[in-house]
Amino acid sequence: MRVVRFVWRLLVAVKDGLVLLAMLLFFGGLYAALSVRPAPVVPGSGALTIAFDGGLVEQPAEVDPFDFVSPAAVPTRDVRLRDMVRALDAAARAGSIRAVVLDLDRFTGASQATIAEAGVALDRVRRAGKPVLAYATGYTDDGYQLAAHASEVWLDPLGAVLVAGPGGAQLYYKGLLDKLGVTTHVYRVGTYKSAVEPFILREASPAARAAAQALADSLWASWRAEVAAARPAARIDPYVAGLGAPVAGPATFAERARAAGLVDRIGDRIAFGERVAALAGRGRSEAAGDYARIRLDAWAGANPERAEGRVGVLTIAGDIVDGRAALGRAGGDTIATLLLDELARNRIRALVVRIDSPGGSVTASERIRAAIAAAKAKGLPVVASMGGVAASGGYYAATAADRILAQPSTITGSIGVFGLLPTFAGSLEKIGLSADGVATTPLSGQPDLYRGTSAQFDALMQRGVEDFYRRFVGLVAAARRMPAARVDGIAQGRVWPGDAARRLGLVDGYGTLGDAVAEAARLARLDPKTAGVRYIEREPDAWKAFARDLFDRRDRDADAPDAFTRLARRPDALLAQAVAEARMLAAGPAMQMRCLECGAAGGAVRTGVPGAGWAALLGRLP
Repeated sequence: MRVVRFVWRLLVAVKDGLVLLAMLLFFGGLYAALSVRPAPVVPGSGALTIAFDGGLVEQPAEVDPFDFVSPAAVPTRDVRLRDMVRALDAAARAGSIRAVVLDLDRFTGASQATIAEAGVALDRVRRAGKPVLAYATGYTDDGYQLAAHASEVWLDPLGAVLVAGPGGAQLYYKGLLDKLGVTTHVYRVGTYKSAVEPFILREASPAARAAAQALADSLWASWRAEVAAARPAARIDPYVAGLGAPVAGPATFAERARAAGLVDRIGDRIAFGERVAALAGRGRSEAAGDYARIRLDAWAGANPERAEGRVGVLTIAGDIVDGRAALGRAGGDTIATLLLDELARNRIRALVVRIDSPGGSVTASERIRAAIAAAKAKGLPVVASMGGVAASGGYYAATAADRILAQPSTITGSIGVFGLLPTFAGSLEKIGLSADGVATTPLSGQPDLYRGTSAQFDALMQRGVEDFYRRFVGLVAAARRMPAARVDGIAQGRVWPGDAARRLGLVDGYGTLGDAVAEAARLARLDPKTAGVRYIEREPDAWKAFARDLFDRRDRDADAPDAFTRLARRPDALLAQAVAEARMLAAGPAMQMRCLECGAAGGAVRTGVPGAGWAALLGRLP
């Protein structure tokens, strides 16, 4: 029997070893498959085709792989701005690229400053003598701003160009909170810090309304100026003024847009494809309208970023949150650790901080600013490059830079701090509940969500907010070499467009990310042409990318909305954003440097995003 037991144990051990070996081989092979990046196959020649299936962003957020298998969500794929710019610059130099195509049917939007930076790269392609063609079933503000930089703008015969301009409604929760018995305690500094107004007012305060109107007017002026410079023949003002007016005769919306100089040609996708084929060559199939196309991801992969540069670029994109965060959100610990680790390697001689963030946590913003200050203390020149939004905590991080560059339509400022805390004594009373307890100090049990906050706690919170505000103003005053009193006068939580921020001294000048890199190289006494760039960021999660490619169920021929559908979906997107912001404020830290008005003013609300409506969002709430 002992021999039998020994043999049995030996067989079990061999079986376990083989299973373990098989698992190791499987996961090792999976890791190798995820790690290896095969060289992209790029056709010999054709048209570089940028077919958007999402927005144009500074840093795409990592998508949960389960979203690709959920029937309720169809995630989009955002295009990273610097990938598009790099691909366009390579296309301008390459003889194999005969044209550039912008397919904007599924473009879900971007900030004005982001589109403007992409437009500069498109202008370089045109100056290189290569045609740029744009096509869409319908254009709204964001899509048309990008298409305006094309040498030929095409519109579907059933389409329209519907330009609405910045502006829109914002939800105010005061009435609902009163009905629910919720008391919102607000601690803030700044006349214009309107992020908390929806919780304490039923409509915008006069100061907030005036500031929002001034910002929207400035952004609208910047939009019109950019479109006019890109398409001098376009008669934007009379066209927009006459959109709702009756028109004599059978003229279609597409014909009206062509008559006003907004589009060059009207035609369906087959006609558009035939035009591109005449410029860039026919595709491999015999189908009508097929042309030789080189997709953005393949072309960008064939022209990768160089990793040995001496100018480091640190990206702060999305909400600034405490701790660690995935791509698309600015985790204070994540960003600070990445920068400090890079500084310890002594590989860079200058630093560019690319900011596209409305702010967020006070402590996370300070963590990032302190890491940037460590780069300065090490003798590195630091240049801040502002993207679409660099406000509140985003501007706070920029105060550590030697120079700040922005775009005229960059949204910045919002120098202010606030805290928000709901209590539920009235809610409990409505359903017959009450609360009681004991205390040993004035702060025992505070904040008391059941009975309300004490006067001592409220005073403590307000003093804390005021201390942070004074620190914020002091940092800005020191960085911008201004008296603190002057900074306080232009701060107060007010949001400014980039052109006003330049006049006020909050930024030093205008420029793209490329301009900021060149400026940082010059400050470090490097040749901007040879200094090179080293991006300081975490690599995307390989498993999530693998799952995305494996389970992607998108159909590019489906759900390509016309301009009317895009406008009709805007309320859905606005409501989704309002719910998300309310949840973010309620779940966020007690003290925040955040600009909520920046998103709506800057056109960041994306219309036409599948699976991103209010119902889908509410379904994800806990």
